[in-house]
Amino acid sequence: MYRYLFSPITINQLEIKNRIAYPALGLLYSYDSRLNDRYYEYFRARARGGAGIVTVGPVGVDFIGSGLAALSLRDDTYIPDFQKLTGIIRGEGARAFIQLFHAGGYSHPILIDGQTPIGPSAVFNPYAKVTPREMTLEDIDTVQEAFAAAAARAVEAGFDGVEIIASAGYLLTQFLSPLRNQRTDAYGGSFENRVRFPRETIERVRQRIGPDVPLSVRMAGNDFVPGSNTDSETPAIAKVYEAAGVDVINVTGGWHESKVPQLPMELPRSAYAYLALNIKKAVSVPVMASNRITMPETAEQILRDGCADMVNLGRVLIADPEWPRKAFEGRSAEIRPCVACSQGCTDQIFSGKPVFCVGNPLAGFEGERKIFQADPSKRVMVVGAGAAGLEAAVTAAQRGFQVSLYDKAGDIGGQLWLAGAPPHKREILELIRYYRAMLNRLDIRLHLNTAVDLELIRREAPDHVIVAEGAEALVPPIAGIHHPDILTAWQVLGDNPRLGRRVAIIGGGAVGLETALFVAAKGTLTPEILHFLFAYEAERTERLRELMFRGTSEVTVFEMLPKAGADVGKSTKWILLANLDRHGVKIRTNTKVAAVEDGRMLTLDGPDGQTREDFDTVIVASGSRPVQRLSKALEEAGIPYTAVGDTIAPGKLNDAIHGGFLAALAL
Repeated sequence: MYRYLFSPITINQLEIKNRIAYPALGLLYSYDSRLNDRYYEYFRARARGGAGIVTVGPVGVDFIGSGLAALSLRDDTYIPDFQKLTGIIRGEGARAFIQLFHAGGYSHPILIDGQTPIGPSAVFNPYAKVTPREMTLEDIDTVQEAFAAAAARAVEAGFDGVEIIASAGYLLTQFLSPLRNQRTDAYGGSFENRVRFPRETIERVRQRIGPDVPLSVRMAGNDFVPGSNTDSETPAIAKVYEAAGVDVINVTGGWHESKVPQLPMELPRSAYAYLALNIKKAVSVPVMASNRITMPETAEQILRDGCADMVNLGRVLIADPEWPRKAFEGRSAEIRPCVACSQGCTDQIFSGKPVFCVGNPLAGFEGERKIFQADPSKRVMVVGAGAAGLEAAVTAAQRGFQVSLYDKAGDIGGQLWLAGAPPHKREILELIRYYRAMLNRLDIRLHLNTAVDLELIRREAPDHVIVAEGAEALVPPIAGIHHPDILTAWQVLGDNPRLGRRVAIIGGGAVGLETALFVAAKGTLTPEILHFLFAYEAERTERLRELMFRGTSEVTVFEMLPKAGADVGKSTKWILLANLDRHGVKIRTNTKVAAVEDGRMLTLDGPDGQTREDFDTVIVASGSRPVQRLSKALEEAGIPYTAVGDTIAPGKLNDAIHGGFLAALAL
């Protein structure tokens, strides 16, 4: 079905069975720089799923460049553990690559025993919030030797290929950038001087591992940082890499400190494939494309159109390591999606915690969460077809139970429809696509438009009931809040009603802010119309930008706390707030809504005392509360049941999906 995606490719002298690579991603499954069973089982699953290349990393070449959190290959004592890992990866049919890493000025002193990080120049680094020590010529030689020695150890450990990271703002990128490299010697100033350190590092690694071991470099196609390298300069950098001895160039986006989103769902699918094409036009070695390549159709198009020779599936293979196998077998509808929420991966890493996946309860838990077969004569009734109920039903059916799924609504999905309503959150709706396919594959009996009560349960007589009643909108105790003209965020996101020009939103948490963006985007240009108007120069660029962000409503959010978005993930909060600002949304913190008169006049207690303001539409976004009517009835009747998801307490999407999975696992 995907003839380009599943055609082999040769890198140096190594044949890869398909065009799919799993790239290096930090996982934090240990804090001593060493591999363990959690790593082994994680990588076993990615290799078994059918990827052509599985890359382990980032792996530090020394201590000051990686510290305690990253894996390391800085001395020979690490080799045996990596030999075990390469045996696992190769034993499952994939080629094992390793990515060698040095953070340079991106190192955090707390992770390197309080030492000062090193970099090309003593220039403050806003990402690590530290000024590194300028590297001496001796430092440069030491680090280059550390890369070469680690590469030799990698080959001894059984890796099929070696990759050097020169992206994301790490050390090699710092030398390339005039922002971080202000040296006046042979390693700074001109392009030839700034590229000298990466070039010499690659040359030394190539000399150490020999001519026949595939050597890759992971490079930024555009730093996306003002004053640093753009896609105008990166093709020349790629040519230097090729001349220095690399066999494949792995192209990604920008630095960690970039204000252009690199990974979350705001980034359109395959948006950075153009960066790979830009590099491919400049070199003769194979090129990999990266970032948000989510579905086989997209990957196939990138390859078919000649934008790249291979595709990286990073967080996509966290969400579903079986992605390659399912695509090959024509089961792409059954691919568990990466919705690019960043909550289980990027947010975890930035918080110093191990990676998991919001949508895949097995990711990171492959060795401990096993789906064992159950008694096929047992019958399980699942009430509620939201995320928790869907996951519970699918997992119970995978275990062999006879499963029936009930919901009072006319379709599956529950609150997923609300979560996926804002324009930048529609990837969440892919979960509904996945669950719909799995219900069909597992032959789960689905009963929609069916309210479940004790009478129905007694009549069906299941062996166990899993209750996923969900939640309902919470209305705060504000005078006048129950006026019929006042809407809840759930009504707005679910029904998409017509709203007035001046809109007030009570509540500045995640739901309130997402609702604000949903409302503010009404009436703005769609991407297709923007493309048309821009292509035909129908409007001035400044006017197009205005039309992109100014719609039919003026939105004001009222939050009683000092800051809005307290429950938004740290890796995406800045993006959400920036988008709200672009759309002209006003956020007023330290402001409590004391009363609402006639469904539109707000009495406000704020920093300047009490004031009154009039709005055309008032929306309440003050959270939710659990629905427990059926679970309480079951408790009183003595019927065995398990409550999951928001029925227990309102939580996040991962609480629902993981909770549903674990409930079915415990049956």
